[in-house]
Amino acid sequence: MKHPLNTDMRLLVSVRDYFFIVLGMIIYSIGFTVFILPHQVVIGGMSGFGTLIYYFSGQRIPVAVAMYGANILLLVCAYRFLGKRFVINTVFGATLLSLLIGAINPYFQSRPPLVTDMTFSVTMGSVLLGIGIGVYFAHHGTAGGTDIIAAVMEKVSNVSIGRTMMIFDMTLVGISFFLPFDGDMEARVQARVQTIIYGLVSIFIYSYIADRFIRAGRQTMQIFILSDKWRLIADRITKETGRGVTTIDVKGFWTDTPRTLLLVWCRFSNTLEIFHIVHEVDPGAYITDCYVRDVWGNGFDTLRLKPRSSGAKFKS
Repeated sequence: MKHPLNTDMRLLVSVRDYFFIVLGMIIYSIGFTVFILPHQVVIGGMSGFGTLIYYFSGQRIPVAVAMYGANILLLVCAYRFLGKRFVINTVFGATLLSLLIGAINPYFQSRPPLVTDMTFSVTMGSVLLGIGIGVYFAHHGTAGGTDIIAAVMEKVSNVSIGRTMMIFDMTLVGISFFLPFDGDMEARVQARVQTIIYGLVSIFIYSYIADRFIRAGRQTMQIFILSDKWRLIADRITKETGRGVTTIDVKGFWTDTPRTLLLVWCRFSNTLEIFHIVHEVDPGAYITDCYVRDVWGNGFDTLRLKPRSSGAKFKS
């Protein structure tokens, strides 16, 4: 039987995650449609693919329609390689993002760019893209596209997710050179090389910012707590934060007194709440905390390892 407290906590976490997924995609949609698309700059991901289709079709196929159609097609083709949760999250994210872009784009596409200076506009858009991606990724959201391709490539080959995304994004930006253009080859080169450079710079900016957000949201902390009221502290941490507590029997060298040390692994977002709990129960407790590079296991990240090749095994 599931404990009501655990059920309520899971529901609260789920609602919070979906709130931030929606918020992240709103930020992404504004950054893309308001600041990047009006300057005909092609970026990575499904947004870049949708931009290519939009301009190759003479602006007859909306970006949102091209994005959503490509995402659904990719999901159908790659369904057997993906988990049920990934598919559900992708359908939700792809649908929401396409609806947001489809709702915002017509208004700004029919008007001059909000920021006429291309450098400032693309930079601002890229920052918003990075923030948006970081926010919804940190809360287990996904908009599909490159994520689907990367997930499949990771399962069927030794190509990493990062490398797959980089190759795909670079390819999309490179294809933008062949977008319809009124002018000779020399004029095309001058115009398209500039937008390609902006596209590559945009990828670097939003990838870097998104990575910072994701790492911050998933940063794991290791906390040691030494207190005579350890049992009450451990009980409150478990019930109020949902994080497990490990007890370690220790002995003070000077006093030779047996004591109990608490060990907690948690996300960075849990640390302040844990500090408050400890301070409320025992203001004189000893607390140490430090960053942990990774924690794999229940409640944290899943350790994914490819099967070792026969040549990698040690011989006795």
